[in-house]
Amino acid sequence: MNEQIVILDFGSQYTQVIARRIRECNVYSSILPYNTPAAEIQRLAPRGLILSGGPSSVYSKEAPLPDRALFKLGIPVLGICFGVQVLAHFLGGKVEKGDKREYGKGTLTVTDERCVLFRNLPKELQVWNSHGDKLTRLPKDFVVVGTTDNSDYAAIEHLERKLFGIQFHPEVVHTPRGKEIISNFVHGVCGCGRNWNMRSYIEQAVDQLRAQVGKERVILGLSGGVDSSVAAALIHRALGDQLTCIFVNNGLLRAREAETVQEVFGRNFQIKLLYEDASALFLRKLKGVSDPERKRKVIGKTFIDVFQTATRRAGKARFLAQGTLYPDVIESVPIAGNPASMIKSHHNVGGLPKGMKFELVEPLRCLFKDEVRQLGLELGLPKEIVYRQPFPGPGLAVRCLGPVDSSKLKILRLADAIVVEEMKSAGWYYKTWQTFAVLLPVRSVGVQGDERTYDYTVAIRAVESQDGMTADWVRLPYELLEKISLRITNEVKGFNRVVFDLTSKPPGTIEWE
Repeated sequence: MNEQIVILDFGSQYTQVIARRIRECNVYSSILPYNTPAAEIQRLAPRGLILSGGPSSVYSKEAPLPDRALFKLGIPVLGICFGVQVLAHFLGGKVEKGDKREYGKGTLTVTDERCVLFRNLPKELQVWNSHGDKLTRLPKDFVVVGTTDNSDYAAIEHLERKLFGIQFHPEVVHTPRGKEIISNFVHGVCGCGRNWNMRSYIEQAVDQLRAQVGKERVILGLSGGVDSSVAAALIHRALGDQLTCIFVNNGLLRAREAETVQEVFGRNFQIKLLYEDASALFLRKLKGVSDPERKRKVIGKTFIDVFQTATRRAGKARFLAQGTLYPDVIESVPIAGNPASMIKSHHNVGGLPKGMKFELVEPLRCLFKDEVRQLGLELGLPKEIVYRQPFPGPGLAVRCLGPVDSSKLKILRLADAIVVEEMKSAGWYYKTWQTFAVLLPVRSVGVQGDERTYDYTVAIRAVESQDGMTADWVRLPYELLEKISLRITNEVKGFNRVVFDLTSKPPGTIEWE
């Protein structure tokens, strides 16, 4: 790569979102740990450097601080949130705990419209804040270029040295013009062209897969969802017949999932597919398990156990491929040793036993869902697969709150099928990120057919998102919600009440468990 922007990761939940925004600018980006030596960064010859946000305070004894020499490399630097605090702290400014915290939406007032970061942008911008500390004194020769209600130094610059800092997060979707701010830095300050695209990513990923795997064989767990489907296509592009796909029916699938996967991939894609029906085993292992984390661990371990059995039929393989995406990773474990806070574990990254006999191949690990869809189209996958809504690895187990059993799964599967059918019929399915049903462990009295019922409640979850990092609930038409509710209560014996989830992410996650 001739041009790239290096991002130093200080443990922010949004570090990879920064990388994604840069890729949207058609510029290659790489993420390095916060303590990467300046000499190593210099060898990469990046056009610019971005310091990510993070959960720490620069004045804390445990603060993750970078190599001071990076500010002497002579390359443009943009500090974001914690990153601007690091920049100020190292260059003679002062950072203190704020009297008020700034979380959520805010307004940035641009005080110097000549600043290249805000070129062709209005004087007042909606931004997304997430910080408790703030700058109280500028470093020498820096000037203020933007303020917010709680920060007099919300945006600063040292024009001669091309050093910039912003206290808000331009990378998240809740800063509507944030991508333009990043583009102004990448193109206007760093002088990058627009030469990187998804075809470039495919070439890079194919080379990496061939280098990692060599002549060994790879087993892929194919679910039929977007992630595993695109992973299969990409790995097959790189390795051909070295790939064998195994489909495990865990009994936690959506309606007709098993039949669809076997038909589409076994017949149409001509990829070798082994079918393993382990539904009874999974349900037996999950009996009486109600804790969400425990569910995920049980499902993950059982999945690998079944896989190890299935691979005896498939033949010896060294590698296990998974469709792990970056949102799975950053909600589960710190990245590269950085202090990211764990939210919840995921099937793909949290359930692997220490004695697993496979080495992992995760070709989508640095991509977000919309990028995976772009990749799928580039690889020639059909639209109906590429634009299928996300489905969690643990399946309906994390949409059936409390203990899981076959009777609950049956009515949840029927309700979910109605939701999907009506969303497609009304033209809303492809307009939303995810829409699904959740079985709540709540029973209430109802009246159906002049008889008293005492049945479960189903919640309808509909969210819009670009990357799964943040999400907002979708304002579905009342007529559509009414039709879904009527169909579920009339057609699914076991539900007598339907509710609609109005929670965004944050504070909630997209899945209930």
